[in-house]
Amino acid sequence: MTSEDRDPLPAEDGTKSSDTNEENGSRSSLFGGDDRDAALNRVIRDRSDKDKKKQLPIWQETILLIGVALLLAIGIKAFFLQAFYIPSQSMEPGLIVNDRIVVQKVSYWGDGGPERGDVVVFKDPGEWLGPEDSKGPEGLFTKTMAKIGLYPTGGHLVKRVIGTGGDHVVCCDKKGQLSINGHAMDEKAYVKQDGTECAAPMISCDLDVKIPEGYLLVMGDNRGNSQDSTAHMCQDPKLEQCSPTRGLVKEDLVVGKVWALVWPYDRFERSHRPDVFKDVPDSP
Repeated sequence: MTSEDRDPLPAEDGTKSSDTNEENGSRSSLFGGDDRDAALNRVIRDRSDKDKKKQLPIWQETILLIGVALLLAIGIKAFFLQAFYIPSQSMEPGLIVNDRIVVQKVSYWGDGGPERGDVVVFKDPGEWLGPEDSKGPEGLFTKTMAKIGLYPTGGHLVKRVIGTGGDHVVCCDKKGQLSINGHAMDEKAYVKQDGTECAAPMISCDLDVKIPEGYLLVMGDNRGNSQDSTAHMCQDPKLEQCSPTRGLVKEDLVVGKVWALVWPYDRFERSHRPDVFKDVPDSP
């Protein structure tokens, strides 16, 4: 018997080997090695072409990145942090002229408002600043940087909150101290000691005010040289044209609380509320 006369050996799955060979032959013809490589190459080329189409030119990417950075800076200025510089001597000894400070705005979000002892930045309530203090940065570059919050701005005041809505502030006692809600304040820790006779010299040591809700009484730490609330109050409260809120600052004018002195770098310091304010009782 010749080899041609023999039956083909069965495959493991019960099919004849000849059938298997025919099937493999068909597969080879449909998915040959060369055809498969060509198909893979086409897929790779298509993907590469799509990636190239998605990539932007370098100049466009640069403009896009700058735009994103500016939007982030504006957002940070609007909602979180902003830089300012100190325009006068009113907050000595803690802050001096041209110091750079950073103000945080989130502290007063929601129901939280300025508290006694906070150092705050606020908008000019009405001609408190002179021309030199309110002009802000000069030059196109610095003005642009100030607009987006990347350069310290002017046109604002920096003072310490002494009393809030409902508080009764009086000055001065026999020691020259002011009192808040009957509590005498020892302010040696932060007020400039320059020999002034009392804690409210700008109003001739004669201060007696009950602060309406929504207003603040603010004072500089350099009490003898500060255009603060006491400098703008009526010297004679009995005058008819003297408003009871004259010299006070509306809470909605406050930009935020001073977070830190950041420049010069060797004087970097976080701003803290003095301990003496912790003992002040609530308003009656």
